[in-house]
Amino acid sequence: MTAVEDVLARVHREEWARLVAVLVRRFGDLDVAEDAAAEAFAVALQKWRADGVPPNPAAWLTTTAGNKALDRVRREGKRDDKQKQAHMLTDQLSGPPEPTGAVEDERLRLLFTCAHPALAMEARVALTLRMVGGLTVAEIARAFLVQETAMGQRITRAKAKIKNARIPYRVPEAADLPSRVDGVLAVLYLVFNEGYLASGAESDPVRADLTGEAIRLARLVRTLLPYDGEVAGLLALMLLTEARRGARVSASGELVTLDQQDRGSRDRGLIAEGHALVRERLASGQAPGRYQVLSAINAVHTDAADARDTDWSQVVALYDQLVRLDANPVVALNRAIAVAELDGPQVALAQVDALRGPLDDYHAFHATRADLLRRLGRSADSRAAYDRAIALAGNSAESAYLTRRRDELGASGAST
Repeated sequence: MTAVEDVLARVHREEWARLVAVLVRRFGDLDVAEDAAAEAFAVALQKWRADGVPPNPAAWLTTTAGNKALDRVRREGKRDDKQKQAHMLTDQLSGPPEPTGAVEDERLRLLFTCAHPALAMEARVALTLRMVGGLTVAEIARAFLVQETAMGQRITRAKAKIKNARIPYRVPEAADLPSRVDGVLAVLYLVFNEGYLASGAESDPVRADLTGEAIRLARLVRTLLPYDGEVAGLLALMLLTEARRGARVSASGELVTLDQQDRGSRDRGLIAEGHALVRERLASGQAPGRYQVLSAINAVHTDAADARDTDWSQVVALYDQLVRLDANPVVALNRAIAVAELDGPQVALAQVDALRGPLDDYHAFHATRADLLRRLGRSADSRAAYDRAIALAGNSAESAYLTRRRDELGASGAST
């Protein structure tokens, strides 16, 4: 990667969401905003190679993207007799922004637009990952375990519905927030997870821009709803997970599992803040929701000075509670991993094998099976499971880790 490409990649990570949000506010159209932003980055690659990187790359991109969007609106105006709209939009470029609602933040407006309840949940998350997170359609498809063409169609339909239904680009008023927050939290969780271990094979394995943006937006949502338990729970979950981001990938670019991570390198400030939120929710006496239970599980892990000190019985009990709230196969898989530490790999393997149907295309399912089979001495079966996990993994750090673990197995072993 050249120096210009490196700068442009960094600016893309840092500025994509802001640029799209500004364009949506100005032009009121997600398609126009996305296309104009993409065109601006494409032009930047050529111009910056020839003329050098401008002093203010973000401002350069904003101006270029705005011009591209305006050109498109004018062209469509000529075709559809909407030239007047184009002139009106020219005036809007220098006009004051519309009120945003409860909090003044462009990206938060974009988030609430993408996460509108008129859209199916899958569409909300996918659209947010594209428009706010800046992920490619291919990356989002891998995160959802669907074909790229299907994901592209899903995002296109979501944008069309926002346009046709005239869904407003704003943060809801305070009275409307409680009914909107669940979808927003689900979206933020997916954005954070994508950043914590990015799905693109060519991407950085950990994208601090996405995890940082998800946390920033979660903090803003908490200012909107300071007494909402699930908002606090999600923020705590993000903070406790982010606290160990630096230990997640080795210097050689390989995934480091929880039991092998350097606990001394964790961010103690984030852990203290996350634990305080967990304690706050426990003291409330209210029944916890999904994110609060997940944050409690992470609190148990971050409370242990060494992996051997982990209270696995408490972890399993919390997963039992989570299964009652969210009975999906990925939760059951994570519970089985904890059961392996408490009751042994044989018990856990039976639980994992029962999940094959819904999770057969999920790399973590096969990676978990491979590890349990390895612990049981079934090397040949473990190797086959590692092969399947490697084939499905969409992240370079995971692939490197799984490959090393597979190659550490003996050339042959017991099989059933």
